[in-house]
Amino acid sequence: MTAYFIYRQMAPFGSSSLLTVDLGQQYIDFFAYMRRALLHDPSSIFYSFANGLGGEMLGTWAYYLLSPLNWILLLCPGASLTTGVFFLTVIKYGLAGLAFAWVLLKTTQQSGLKAITFATAYALMGWSVANQLNIMWLDAAYLLPLVFYGLYVLMHTGKWRTYVIWLAISLIVNYYMAYMICLFMILTFIYLAVDRYTNFRGFLAQAGRFAWTSITAGLLSAVVLLPTWWSLTQSKAQYTVTTFKWKFEFFPPKMLAKFFLGAFNFDQMPDGTANLFIGAIALLGALFYFGDRKIALRTRITAGIITAFLALSLCLQPLDLLWHAGQFPVWYPYRFSFIVSFWLIWLAAQTLTDDFEPGWLSIALVTIIVVAGAAYVALNLKSFKFLQMNQVLLGMFFVVMALILTTLPIKHHWIYPFLFFVIGVTEISANAFTSLNNISYVSQGEYGNYTNELQRLVNKVQKKDTSAYRIGKTFMRTKGDAFQTGFNGGGVFSSVLPKAVPTFYGNTGSPDGDGFVAYTNGTLVTDSLLNMKYYFQQKELSGALSGSSMLPAMSNKADLADYTKIGADHWATTYKNPYALPLGYAASPQILSLKNKTADPAQYQANWLAALTGNSADSKLYAAQNFDQVTFANINQQTKITGAVLQKKNLLKPGSITLTMKPTTNDPYYLTFGSTVNPDNATFVLNGKTLNQYKTYRNTILVSVADHAKGKTIKLTITLKKGSLWLENFTLYSLNTNVFKSAVAQLKSQPWRLTKHSSRYFSGQMTTTKAGEVLNTSIPYSQGWHATVNGKAAKTYKTIDMFTAVKLPKGKSTVTLTYWPPLLNLGLLISGLTLIVLTGGWWLSHRRH
Repeated sequence: MTAYFIYRQMAPFGSSSLLTVDLGQQYIDFFAYMRRALLHDPSSIFYSFANGLGGEMLGTWAYYLLSPLNWILLLCPGASLTTGVFFLTVIKYGLAGLAFAWVLLKTTQQSGLKAITFATAYALMGWSVANQLNIMWLDAAYLLPLVFYGLYVLMHTGKWRTYVIWLAISLIVNYYMAYMICLFMILTFIYLAVDRYTNFRGFLAQAGRFAWTSITAGLLSAVVLLPTWWSLTQSKAQYTVTTFKWKFEFFPPKMLAKFFLGAFNFDQMPDGTANLFIGAIALLGALFYFGDRKIALRTRITAGIITAFLALSLCLQPLDLLWHAGQFPVWYPYRFSFIVSFWLIWLAAQTLTDDFEPGWLSIALVTIIVVAGAAYVALNLKSFKFLQMNQVLLGMFFVVMALILTTLPIKHHWIYPFLFFVIGVTEISANAFTSLNNISYVSQGEYGNYTNELQRLVNKVQKKDTSAYRIGKTFMRTKGDAFQTGFNGGGVFSSVLPKAVPTFYGNTGSPDGDGFVAYTNGTLVTDSLLNMKYYFQQKELSGALSGSSMLPAMSNKADLADYTKIGADHWATTYKNPYALPLGYAASPQILSLKNKTADPAQYQANWLAALTGNSADSKLYAAQNFDQVTFANINQQTKITGAVLQKKNLLKPGSITLTMKPTTNDPYYLTFGSTVNPDNATFVLNGKTLNQYKTYRNTILVSVADHAKGKTIKLTITLKKGSLWLENFTLYSLNTNVFKSAVAQLKSQPWRLTKHSSRYFSGQMTTTKAGEVLNTSIPYSQGWHATVNGKAAKTYKTIDMFTAVKLPKGKSTVTLTYWPPLLNLGLLISGLTLIVLTGGWWLSHRRH
């Protein structure tokens, strides 16, 4: 794999990188955060304001970052992080092969080149190649054989330490994949118990040992599992499927196509069948296992039942949900198929020993099965867009070679293990190279240049201003840019994102999804209330460099005209927001009882501000406006624009609508776009330039179109990409600047003056002039935040289902907010006591012996 990556010029050996899909859009940002947290900002280990608007981090650590191999990344600062990813990937491939080979040496008769062949088949199985970009899952590939070996030792000798230690490590390193390993250990226990069955009493003793050792491993890892479980209750667990149908997700024989080499491409990532490639030798060996008479019949029957269960899990909806903890995967389906591959290769290693001599009946049956499977795939090749006939023929060539090799009586000749190795490793390597050639990657320059420029911009601001604030920007490489370069931002892409966060973004007019939020559509109001004190905007380059900015524009922000320009370089301009509120300030108690009663983000923002000031007039902050002129080209005339359905007159010709206005004030103007008014359905040109906008949004968003434009003509042209377009929630609003400034001035007059602050600690003084006022913060609410007022514990309150507030007495108060992860103390106690009991028991036993 190292040779292949060098050939593909992956950093540090060329201009490309291993970054692709989620690795380039999500995980690389978490790796940058991990480095910064461990080396420069330990307070952000538990909580980070780069996590959207702020969020707990133990769930992120548990899912993405607890692999001990990640410490390699500490040696790779800045743009060289891609080099660390290179070494991390090849080391995980290597460890998977090493662990499997070691298990084979301990549990089977395999050794030498044959063991290496099986180990390579496992390390480079189709699952590993397809999920190479999901780098945090690759730890499961080397941990599974070690946990399996631990259970094997437990069942054969009664010694428990190997099993408990490796299972606990698996649960700590990645609880998600470890959950799948735990399910497989139940199947493995059944298989080994039947294989070693002597009497029912002995079986019960084995079952008891298996139960208490598994529970012990869970108790040892409670320090991670309990806080993570709490984190999941706020995020991923809220999407758990509670109803399902007993149905096949596809025609089961379709999965046979994935046994051919190169059966993978980009389209298989979001929605495909399981990645099952293990090579012809391992596949034939697994089939021959069931006819191998040197293995007890009851053992083979049990193995057959387990294999059938695993096969059904790859296509039957309830079993698929079981393996994925009750949730349909978003992209990367059948994530547990590494377990199926492990099982099949291990069965093959049990059978293809030096004394293996298959009977003619076994050879005939295996040949018929393989030929029938290949014929089905070849005859239905049009259904498998990831597969071509030359791949089917090449696959059959390796099957024929493997069949000849495994059935001829030459197993004691020196040439046999050599041919075994050459045929097996050649096919496995060819699959890896062919599959990965189907994927495109982010160039080192695209990642490094962007990261370095954003880091320069952030460093300049942070050097001058050390207070608590957030930074917005009109460009984006990933939604985790704040993690990458170490600032308090507003976007994040995470599988453990609390459900309340995307709900809030959807309410306020910014893009959101179940696992992401993007603060690309901030208004003067949200920028102020969310403490967005600084803004970066990309420059529009002209001449030969036109359109070549390395800072990809993601929003149109005309209202930056209200902000103060404080700096610029070749690529970007930095602005300071004069209306940015502090992290906390005194607000009306009305904010504690505000409930959302509108789907209009403009009205939501106005209601939010009015509840903070206690002034009902502030709820009229936005006013709907009419366009001065609307013209239609090849589209049926409409008398009302909002909610209209535009339809082309002639489907073969372009259809567009042009809306024109001339503002009568210098107030900011915003348009609302419903979810149907998106770049997939239409193109948007504002004043002759493409309207920059993040593409994915499921709720109504607010788009800044004009500011300080009194008397200027503003023209928006919408060109349909399809036959019709529903202008859902399409409305023009103006913001009353005077009302807004007055409200901001009121809230600024009683700030929370911080004397100390870190990622998980804030302390400062503030003065309230009215009884009942509250300290309102833009810190997302969590049970982990603990408040004290004048040294006494105080209750925290949730405002607008999102932020933290504290009730205050009249007068001067010292308020402190401290974050500590829920259930972490209980987890530490349980893990600590379990470790003490185990260590003490071992010491007493050792001393007695």
